[in-house]
Amino acid sequence: MLTSIPFPALPSPPSWFPGHMNRFSKQLPALLSRTDVVLELRDSRLPLTSINTNLEGALRKWRAERGAHNYPQSHMESSASPSKIGFGGPICERIVVFNKRDLVPEWGFEPFRRAMASKFPDQKVFFASWNKPRDIRALSELLINTAKCSPHATEMNVLVVGMPNVGKSTLLNALRNIGISGRTPKALQTSASPGHTRTLSTRLKISEEPLVYSFDSPGVMLPFLGKGERGAERGVKLALIAGIKESLYDVEALVAYLLYRLNVLNPVSPAYLELLPPSTPPTNDVTSFLEQVGQRLGMLKRGGELDTVRAAKWFVKWWREEGGLISASAPPVLSLGPERSQPLQSTPLRRGWGFDFEWTVDESQDSGLDLNSVIQGKMEECIDASLKNTAEEERLGDRISSTQEKKRNWQEQQAKRAARSKAKLSARRA
Repeated sequence: MLTSIPFPALPSPPSWFPGHMNRFSKQLPALLSRTDVVLELRDSRLPLTSINTNLEGALRKWRAERGAHNYPQSHMESSASPSKIGFGGPICERIVVFNKRDLVPEWGFEPFRRAMASKFPDQKVFFASWNKPRDIRALSELLINTAKCSPHATEMNVLVVGMPNVGKSTLLNALRNIGISGRTPKALQTSASPGHTRTLSTRLKISEEPLVYSFDSPGVMLPFLGKGERGAERGVKLALIAGIKESLYDVEALVAYLLYRLNVLNPVSPAYLELLPPSTPPTNDVTSFLEQVGQRLGMLKRGGELDTVRAAKWFVKWWREEGGLISASAPPVLSLGPERSQPLQSTPLRRGWGFDFEWTVDESQDSGLDLNSVIQGKMEECIDASLKNTAEEERLGDRISSTQEKKRNWQEQQAKRAARSKAKLSARRA
């Protein structure tokens, strides 16, 4: 068992913000004026990192303009006039859908729901995997029931938003297949690479009774992922889930971070041990690990030299397709299982859920505790820390690149010059 899991050295994050992302960000406020429900997709493995803080301001303004905070819990109790219900009326729901739920341990779902309800009471939380029809059907029913709560509305419009490659187009194809009777052709093209959807889709009907329409939108990355260790970690996380172009990174840096996270999720039997000979102990050594993987899979260059780069690419691909399912079977954080045969450690253990939640476990506290409540408390601490770090980064300007800072200064100078010219012209006319 690993009792010490050092954090790896990570490269500075690249900037990847194509023009179509910028265009959609500018279109968003106008689109929200025609939207009743926002489906925000995130990745279950990165429930906090896959939040796009650039969209938050527009979403808050949308809810404020709709007066969402004044509406009762049930839209059926609303006293709003029928003409104002529905499109442009009191329906103003934000549903955060966490995709790929089968890639995180199931024991964390309920504590996470409670933690999110405590910290973000205005957001509904829904876990799903698009390869599970039951999940799609449940989400479709949630949307239909939301539409039925406003019986005077002629239709309900849904906007799907989120970072690149979180599954927005795949979700809409699945919802359309469930909600429309008869054979339904695939309406949206999908891709495993980020940035495939570049424009807003046409309206798609995803339910006939009641009428529910939806728009697919381009995935929007943060213009700058941040400075220092936080920005570096944010970039590597997104690269691992293919939310940012993997080619922008040295693949061995991704492997170093992936080893770290898999060790945190299960320091006794991390998922990657499936790839190594029996009785191989967990490791933090990236070079040794890739050599073992390369040898086991026969990945050789000409001359018999091990191809560790090929092994690294294979390992990342394995984790996305198979290893994530294995790591999702990690035991609950305070139910130590096989570790009970080990002597108590002088160094507290590090454990976590997904790649965004990490906390310290003291074995001496593993008795007489409600597991869900303890995990919820740990998750709430992680959410608080994330919010605090985000606010601190914004205060220090760590979310703005040097190029963005120069552009902002130039725009401010131009605005001041324009103001001075206008003042001089007014003075002359006077």
